[in-house]
Amino acid sequence: MDKKQEVKLNALGILAFEWLDVSYEYLINEESSFGVGALINLNNDRDLDEYRKFSLTPFYRRYFSNKFARGFFVEGFGMLHSYENNNYDYYDMYGNYINSNNGDTKTEFAVGISVGGKFISKKGFTTEIYLGVGRNLGGDNDSLEAVGRGGISLGYRF
Repeated sequence: MDKKQEVKLNALGILAFEWLDVSYEYLINEESSFGVGALINLNNDRDLDEYRKFSLTPFYRRYFSNKFARGFFVEGFGMLHSYENNNYDYYDMYGNYINSNNGDTKTEFAVGISVGGKFISKKGFTTEIYLGVGRNLGGDNDSLEAVGRGGISLGYRF
């Protein structure tokens, strides 16, 4: 098998969240691969996803199919990500309006697991669907406890 590299664009990320989310994957053998994804938030308003500004996500995948690196997979990932500290509005017990918009940017590291499926055309075009969750390591009381990972990616194997 000569084709062992893939480049992908998360179409769901760009359409739903205005994220530029690209990834590269190297196929180690017919059952496993490793890669890295980079995400940049292009929407300064961040209406749909208030927190994520940037992430760098290395991953390892294990495929469960009798075809070369396709079909159902399980993925372990790490995610170095920066986000704007949670901004929320609420009313205290006296009815006073409180705005906690402090605008701090935090950078943290999370580990997690995803599941998904990959489909490949005879010409090398790929489509994958995946969904996962991770937990932040360390942090303080204001830190996010969990991060999400998911998408519908389109790419090319070469």
